[in-house]
Amino acid sequence: MDKQRVLTTSQGAPVDDNQNSMTAGPRGPVLMQDVHLLDKLAKFDRERIPERVVHAKGAGAHGYFEVTHDITKYCKAKLFERVGKRTPLFTRLSTVGGERGSADTERDPRGFAVKFYTEEGNWDMVGNNTPIFFIRDPLKFADFIHTQKRNPQTNLKDANMFWDFLSLVPESVHQVTYLFSNRGTPDGFRHMNGYSSHTYKWTNAAGEQFYVKLHFKTDAGVKNLKGPRAAALAGSDPDYATRDLYSHLASGQQATWTLYIQAMPVAQGLNYRFDIFDVTKVWPHADWPLIPVGKMILNRNPVNYHAEVEQAAFSPAHLVPGMEASNDKMLQGRLFSYNDTHRHRLGGNFDQIPINCPYMARVSTNQRDGFFAVNGNGGSEYAYEPSSVVGAAKADARFKTLPEPLTGDTGRYPYKHPNCDFEQTGALYRKVMSEEERSDLVANIVGHLRNARRDIQERMVKIFAKCDPDYGARVAQGLGHAPAPKL
Repeated sequence: MDKQRVLTTSQGAPVDDNQNSMTAGPRGPVLMQDVHLLDKLAKFDRERIPERVVHAKGAGAHGYFEVTHDITKYCKAKLFERVGKRTPLFTRLSTVGGERGSADTERDPRGFAVKFYTEEGNWDMVGNNTPIFFIRDPLKFADFIHTQKRNPQTNLKDANMFWDFLSLVPESVHQVTYLFSNRGTPDGFRHMNGYSSHTYKWTNAAGEQFYVKLHFKTDAGVKNLKGPRAAALAGSDPDYATRDLYSHLASGQQATWTLYIQAMPVAQGLNYRFDIFDVTKVWPHADWPLIPVGKMILNRNPVNYHAEVEQAAFSPAHLVPGMEASNDKMLQGRLFSYNDTHRHRLGGNFDQIPINCPYMARVSTNQRDGFFAVNGNGGSEYAYEPSSVVGAAKADARFKTLPEPLTGDTGRYPYKHPNCDFEQTGALYRKVMSEEERSDLVANIVGHLRNARRDIQERMVKIFAKCDPDYGARVAQGLGHAPAPKL
């Protein structure tokens, strides 16, 4: 047997920790000096040409957002400045793991991305149809997505790869439970919710700050497909969700969602009973109820799919005054990775493509040249600042973000919370799901997990049992194992 190999960077340097990004203290932001993280994400972003690495297949539509409730106490962004205000937007809804030719009804999370064209620049809300995610550290992201792709030898989907990773990363069990419930196969894009998943920080005009999560609730009602129906549609109509959205809008109807937020003052968020920056967790509505904001209305199909849907580039780094990223590690990693992969896929001037252009705002930068500079390239203006030239664009301190104190020793810190990976999953299984939904969940898991090795199955059963003894016992029984012991 070969000697255990040491994981290295692309330059051959040994890696000390491949599970935890380097942060300023256990709850501080990810540091740019984490060269292993940056190297890993940059390599990952360039693995496929020209298809998106994730969210390769999707549908898009134009529409607008209308404010219905005053939330200026939480955010000073101009798009929320008055009830009745409308902001144009473009939305892309997608699957996550499959290729462009994959079926719309495959068991998979769904991407939910919205580009708001505001007068302060573009704001992108880049989330999923689930309020949580599989992992909470960006250092694990490339590895996780590799397990959802094809075996490098056989070029086939591989249940061992899929479940081996998940069984060794217990934080994933909350999202796994969502995915293998009927929520993992929504009945088209119009009948699913969208979530920011991440925690953001919003600021009002008085300088008060709040941690915020976003919820887009479908007005058409949540509808899901049972596993056998989803599998049948994958063969008979693999473009089921895309066709449904396009046909619905083409008939003159609209697709609408109501936007809600959860908001907590920053001081309370930092002292909440679990880490609010952990994207594998939800905020209980009993503690932080939903606050209505407005309506997202889709009413127009794209004219050209490639120009408007395929070239659309969304990034959680695209924020407007009043909105900031939080110390959520996964979010911090996405701030780099999304724009980086757009530059790889679409070029350094991807933001000049019409669907991505912030046309409601006047863009004044000193960025020039590069491939496909099609917006006049700054004309005859000098490309530097500070400048004594009359009329030259200058930075404006009115838009500065509020300072945030950072303390702590640099290092790679794991999340620590008693029973943190299992408590909410158990509540979802026992209190939220009906008996029929629990039965479907177990059947869906067993149907997929039975294709993995026995030792991987046993690890997963133990994880399910930690969430709820009945959960583990039913999966074990379905796999033909002895019932999992009560823990």
